[in-house]
Amino acid sequence: MLRLITDFDGPIMDVSDRYYRVYEHCLTETQRSDQKVRVLPKAEFWQMKRARVPETEIGILSGLDSAQSREFAEKRRQTVHTLPYLMYDRPVSGTVETLEKIQRAGVDLVVMTMRRVRELDEAFNRCNLGEFFPENRRYCLPNDYVKTGDVKDKPLLMAKALTELPSASEIWMVGDTEADIIAAKTHGVKVIGVLCGIRDRTQLGKYQPDLIANNLDEAVEIILDSH
Repeated sequence: MLRLITDFDGPIMDVSDRYYRVYEHCLTETQRSDQKVRVLPKAEFWQMKRARVPETEIGILSGLDSAQSREFAEKRRQTVHTLPYLMYDRPVSGTVETLEKIQRAGVDLVVMTMRRVRELDEAFNRCNLGEFFPENRRYCLPNDYVKTGDVKDKPLLMAKALTELPSASEIWMVGDTEADIIAAKTHGVKVIGVLCGIRDRTQLGKYQPDLIANNLDEAVEIILDSH
């Protein structure tokens, strides 16, 4: 049996609009009433996020002072994964067709995400994606989970999945961050980094995935061709 474990945000969901709206909100919340700021265009902002430019630096480039930029960064951290903003996420173009292709190919499809249960359920219900992932193929965090950091938490989730899931002859991971690559490599799983998420090629390359693809569909083609 061939198994594909995919991250959710990035390979399946486009989160750029959410991140940009949170940026705009936190910038407005932080600036003084008499202060002029420069709201970065979305393309410029997203390029910085993908290159892992620190939040404080993004704040300063937007016209905040150093103290404000720290406040801005903290506000953003507290806001970006909240349910009111998660509604701005949309499936990456072509995602449903790719998931249908995976099903037709008989691949065992698993989602592995740092979202909590309620956050994953919100997207599944709103975007009609739940049908592709039975309950026993959903690996996410409990609602009361206290995160320590994705690069620590995701390998733990991978260990849980590999223990609980039936054995497979071949396993691949697809993700868009260093946490995905580290989780896979920690447990000897082949991994493809995709460029449709929150890291650019330079950032993904630092963690040496087996391959880098443009998106989930391209990654699936690579996996099916190699099997």
